[in-house]
Amino acid sequence: MKTTIEKIFADSIAVKQETLKNNTAQIAQAAQAIIDALKSGNKLFFCGNGGSAADSQHIAAEFVGRFQKERAAWPAIALTTDTSALTALGNDYSFDIIFARQLQALGRKGDVLIAISTSGNSKNVLQALRTAKTLAIKTIGVTGGTGGQVASQSDIAIIAASPITARIQESHLVIFHTICEIVENTLT
Repeated sequence: MKTTIEKIFADSIAVKQETLKNNTAQIAQAAQAIIDALKSGNKLFFCGNGGSAADSQHIAAEFVGRFQKERAAWPAIALTTDTSALTALGNDYSFDIIFARQLQALGRKGDVLIAISTSGNSKNVLQALRTAKTLAIKTIGVTGGTGGQVASQSDIAIIAASPITARIQESHLVIFHTICEIVENTLT
């Protein structure tokens, strides 16, 4: 068991180091896009499925509440939280549009969409990216492996350096916390 634990930690650390090496500029660009949007009075939107839905809620809450500093609340919305909207849209239309339709209702030019998909190929996340483009919403794709379609359809793509979902999600958390800290330090 000790060997397994040590291997999991070592693998996680290695993925984070490689992710950092490959994405430092993109993380900085993502933080700057968020800073610019918030300075202009725009909103942040987050979407993803499963663990990425949980990350959406977690990071939106960091912006609305606080990360490490007492400050004013910032407008951040996880498109994963309204069960009535999610189930109505999924039932009446298709699961593929659950995020895009909410973005059509709430999003405006100058907002930022953070689209999270470990595979990079989640249909509903891709549809949200396409909708964001039509609304002149800046897009940040946070994914893993080879990046999938999310990477190619995002203005800024941050790709965790692993094909393993658990290692991708662990790296995503460090990426998001890094962005939160940069934004908070810059704006407060």
